[in-house]
Amino acid sequence: MKKVIIIGIAVMIAMGTVCLGQTQVKNKANTVSQNNPLIEHLTNKSFKEKVFNYDVNKVWKYQGKLPCLIDFYADWCGPCRMLSPFVEQVASEYKGKIVVYKINVDQEQQLASAFGISSIPALLFCPMKDKPQMNVGYISKENLQNLIKTTLLK
Repeated sequence: MKKVIIIGIAVMIAMGTVCLGQTQVKNKANTVSQNNPLIEHLTNKSFKEKVFNYDVNKVWKYQGKLPCLIDFYADWCGPCRMLSPFVEQVASEYKGKIVVYKINVDQEQQLASAFGISSIPALLFCPMKDKPQMNVGYISKENLQNLIKTTLLK
């Protein structure tokens, strides 16, 4: 009986170690994605400083020096995770032509609410002079590139 209990405890410890290892790998993957030097993660405060201060201005006026793409996402969202590599690729491809930002809707609920984000992924395209345009849902890399060309780089 003692052998069965000892084996059971050993199995439970082994399973706990495997689960802990998987959690660390998952967290490491999220950290790598969030450490892309070409993509800045915005907070409500930094959004107001770099994109648009909706508390002060009632009419849209983009404050950036380059057009921007803003990816509203959540870590748990499958389509967001599928879209994320494309967002990272266009950040690299259009470096110096556009700025790419990401906003975690779970961490920045007030900001997501201010823009009426109820479905994710949601991409906000902010050209220099025109009104911003929103695309909701997963899109292919080709469609993302076309939207960048037609809304941000026209």
